[in-house]
Amino acid sequence: MRIAVLASASLLAALTACSNDFPSTAPADAEGAQLSVSELNARRGNDRGGNVYVLSNSTTANAVLVYRRERDGRLASAGSVPTGGRGTGGGLGNQYGLILDDDGETLLGVNAGSDEISAFHVRGGVPRLTDRAASGGNQPISIAKRNRLVYVLNDGESANITGFFLTERGRLIPIPGSTRPRSAPAGAIDGAEIAFSPDGRSLVVTEKAANLIVTYPVQFNGRTGEPNVQRSSGPTPFGFDFAENGTLVVAEAAGGAVGLSAVSSYDIDRRANLSLATASVANGQSAVCWITVSSDGRTAYAANTGSGTISTFSIARSGALSLISATAGATGLGSSPGDMALSSGDRYLYVRSNATQSIVIFATGPNGALTLVDTVSDLPAGTNGIAAR
Repeated sequence: MRIAVLASASLLAALTACSNDFPSTAPADAEGAQLSVSELNARRGNDRGGNVYVLSNSTTANAVLVYRRERDGRLASAGSVPTGGRGTGGGLGNQYGLILDDDGETLLGVNAGSDEISAFHVRGGVPRLTDRAASGGNQPISIAKRNRLVYVLNDGESANITGFFLTERGRLIPIPGSTRPRSAPAGAIDGAEIAFSPDGRSLVVTEKAANLIVTYPVQFNGRTGEPNVQRSSGPTPFGFDFAENGTLVVAEAAGGAVGLSAVSSYDIDRRANLSLATASVANGQSAVCWITVSSDGRTAYAANTGSGTISTFSIARSGALSLISATAGATGLGSSPGDMALSSGDRYLYVRSNATQSIVIFATGPNGALTLVDTVSDLPAGTNGIAAR
């Protein structure tokens, strides 16, 4: 498919949206039913706690920062584990630079400064480095895993997707012939995320500067077929996540324009073809960039970087989206909320705020309600990604 290159002004807006230093607009008061933390905990029953992980993204020695998650959702620092690579020390404009698999035993992260990815085996909440491998391109920013198949999104001078097999011992084996150049036009390559569909048949990439969603059918040998290139329903498609039934939910930052953010949903078939389910549901917020979907596939949480708020959306079984609350939660004026992760059982939502170098913790309630629990400050400057268990 032939796509015209964006005008320079539009491209610049897309490139600056969702960055760590994005200017924030004042958030509205959080809406929705606000239960006390004790009331929420009583409704949930027993929670044994878990762990939360963040990449330091340090230019000298990248590391996974480990936090012990208490039963009430609060966090306590539990040290750090080196990735063996280097970060960039600044924003990557990405989602899923750090991922934890469903069973909580494999952690994967990018080393954007040294063009590598790292794999960890997690035991008792503590990651142990099992391998580090060249990413197959420059500046890896996002990583995806499905069973033993791993793909990375490279966003630098050599921009591509590259695949690996992850062995039972945690070794990363490059898949011959898996590297594909990106499908955005010259001058508009600016990816945000790569992820597998729930059935593993499709691989999805968002190209925010080119306003594209690119899907790849996944073959039995681990390679991908020819890409399907589709215009996003709204401008600046950024982070995305899947509902359990396969519905793709995409945040649209609208080039960072004040109050013009939206979220769209798509159906994806077995050949990796997209069809629009709901077009650009507006939330009246600015720079909605990151999004995560609850494990039951019914609720999407969206971080509005420019507004310092979290919006919630309802996802119907048909894939239809509707706004629940434009401001279900607030991380604070100028906080620039970014990556998010839900703990096991979706009890708590952890939001890494870029500008304040903190993790804001919310307890989740009925119909996507959010109750502020705590804020963990003093993260190193330039941190990236977040994963929770």
